[in-house]
Amino acid sequence: MGIFLGLLAAVTYGTSDFAGGLVSRRANPITVVVLSQSTGLLLLLAVLPLVWGDGPLDTQVGWGAVAGLAGATGVVLLYRGLSIGRMSVVAPITALLAATVPVLVGFVRGQLPSPTVTVGVILALIAIGLVSSDATHPTQEELRVEGSWWRRPGLLEAVGAGMGFGLFFVLLAQSDQGAAIWTLLASKAMSVTLMLTIAGMRGAPLRPPPGTWRLMVLAGLLDTSANGAFLLSSREALLSVAAVLTSLYPATTILCARIFLKERLARVQQIGLVLAAAGVVLITLG
Repeated sequence: MGIFLGLLAAVTYGTSDFAGGLVSRRANPITVVVLSQSTGLLLLLAVLPLVWGDGPLDTQVGWGAVAGLAGATGVVLLYRGLSIGRMSVVAPITALLAATVPVLVGFVRGQLPSPTVTVGVILALIAIGLVSSDATHPTQEELRVEGSWWRRPGLLEAVGAGMGFGLFFVLLAQSDQGAAIWTLLASKAMSVTLMLTIAGMRGAPLRPPPGTWRLMVLAGLLDTSANGAFLLSSREALLSVAAVLTSLYPATTILCARIFLKERLARVQQIGLVLAAAGVVLITLG
């Protein structure tokens, strides 16, 4: 069940990113994040009476709030990195770190998977980097302007975003008692608060352009559903396994782009998809 939930989180995260990225072509990205996150918060509030449980625990609220702060920070840095840097640099680093941080934390805790699962995790990590890449190469002029690889614009933002998302996975998984709804609610409330603050500081409009709100709502509903799927997955499976499976979300995004936007897959992305499938099979068998 943990493996299934991790894959479900990857599918919903990836579809949410596709919807959010698509609508960001017509609306301010900050507006998209604020309204989509607010939609997720409203969804959790609507579901709350049905899964109230024994009420919130202090640990759930605390870990959830810190997780929301880390996740929202990752979103801000990711948008910043994509706006000033190359996607072929920013996206793979962000996705790889988002998966690697929980893996390292799991290993430090002694959560060592079987050899078969370990090989599957390694293949999945490689696949994340490949499917996230846009397979473009900088021109000589771009190399001259950007300088050395480690000085490229957006690199630091990519590292920060990846660390933020990785910490989000780790922190969200800390609360392993009580109803998951309270952890998710605290996380989303903190995220919305931070994004509203940033929107106010930057003067970003909160009213979506005509015809864009449906995709924003869809992105928010899917993102929140993915949060829940990952949290439940981390309770059923090892954190390292749940995080790596969830971090395969870029594969879903590029498949959506292929299906709905008719974008062609680069050879490196096709290889990444094959490795992702192989990694999932090995993890499942393990």
